[in-house]
Amino acid sequence: MRKSKFSESQIVGILAEGDAGLAVAEICRKHGISNALYYQWKSKYAGVSVNELKRIRELESENSRLKKMYAELALENTAIKDVLSRKL
Repeated sequence: MRKSKFSESQIVGILAEGDAGLAVAEICRKHGISNALYYQWKSKYAGVSVNELKRIRELESENSRLKKMYAELALENTAIKDVLSRKL
């Protein structure tokens, strides 16, 4: 997937312009984006502040790390149970 040339804080700023009452077509022309992209951003980032975005990103990172830890422990647990069942 291609990385956006806009940061999340810039996206929130662009959406704020729309909330301020500027026409969507004008905003899109000004920033060089399509109407479809504007509405995709609006559905994804509507009502979210920059601080909340940072917190969400941190939580997603932590969640990913914990899932990886769980998978490793589950695999280890299965291996230990397999070894113990062979001994008995």
